[in-house]
Amino acid sequence: MLATSYRTAYNEDHEAFRDTVRKVFAEHLTPHMDDHEANGIVPRDVWKTMGDAGMLCMTVKEENGGLGLDFGFNCVLTEELSYLGSSAGFTLQNDITANYFERLGNDEQRAKYLPGMVSGDIITAIAMTEPGAGSDLQGIRTTAKKDGNHLVINGSKTYITNGQNADVVIVVAKTDPELGSKGISLVLVDADTPGFERGRNLDKIGQHAADTSELFFNDCRVPMTNILGAEGMGFVHLMEELPQERLGIAVGAQAAAQRAFDEAVTFTKDRKAFGKTVFEFQNTKFTLADLKAKLQVGWAHLDWAIRKHLAGELTTSEASAAKLWHTDLQWELCDASLQLHGGAGYMNEYAIARLWRDARVTRIFGGTNEIMKEVISRSI
Repeated sequence: MLATSYRTAYNEDHEAFRDTVRKVFAEHLTPHMDDHEANGIVPRDVWKTMGDAGMLCMTVKEENGGLGLDFGFNCVLTEELSYLGSSAGFTLQNDITANYFERLGNDEQRAKYLPGMVSGDIITAIAMTEPGAGSDLQGIRTTAKKDGNHLVINGSKTYITNGQNADVVIVVAKTDPELGSKGISLVLVDADTPGFERGRNLDKIGQHAADTSELFFNDCRVPMTNILGAEGMGFVHLMEELPQERLGIAVGAQAAAQRAFDEAVTFTKDRKAFGKTVFEFQNTKFTLADLKAKLQVGWAHLDWAIRKHLAGELTTSEASAAKLWHTDLQWELCDASLQLHGGAGYMNEYAIARLWRDARVTRIFGGTNEIMKEVISRSI
């Protein structure tokens, strides 16, 4: 269990919410995590349970069907989900797509989607990455060409979280390819739209419970009113959401790093070698001491970043630095903790194996850590 008595980012309401999250997870998520991993997807009924418990899209305003809470509640849920070791796609809907709909959507779009997103009846995805375009979103090839008062979408996307479950997808497409980044728009595509097809649920190294898909658009026709935000402003809209997205990744990474450390401590204090516990060896104690010091720094920095974001002051550079540092820390903690497990760490029956597998992608998604360094360097 995450220790939170020393945290500075949260108040009593946040911690009361944390208690609710833990109880709901213990009953409805933890017992089924192995099934979610084996099946490569979290069933829709679990999403509905999360919605019924007030654990989806908590920041959505009351007039749009939500609770109107601050982003700290999202962070609490992300911490508990990551510490548990689940890769369920709730955080994408909470931290990313909900904000797109509420901030950029018109009255009709907000009324159509947000109440269902809050209740868990509507699952969302955002389709940015393509086979030939990852961190460089200006290189996308998917087009949404005007035809009267409609857009005709053609192209493909890959590595899309919630792709199998999604009822609606925010598609990043070029409405005017001649204008480069100024010709990119965000377009809503409902899953029952003719021409929209889901590809396979991708076979990944880790995060097996997250349905991650290929998506295809073949003469997929949607009305012009499906543009989310302003036409041609898609790239700008994406950049505006980066601080929150990257902070959310940092939050999850820190919590997963803590879980890896806790697993290592428990294992080394229980496992015996050469007549004493593995923990008693100086190498083990010094390794764990070094990791604990880094975790202490990490939690202090994370609370600073959360408080700054809640105040509306976290910059893209600062959020990128948080994403870079905390995901690097996550990998260091998971790898070192697996090493302290010895051969047992390589066995899937141990939690550390899943934590290690799931950690590898966090330095890639949300913009690779190499891109984070580029972004940070621009602020120097």
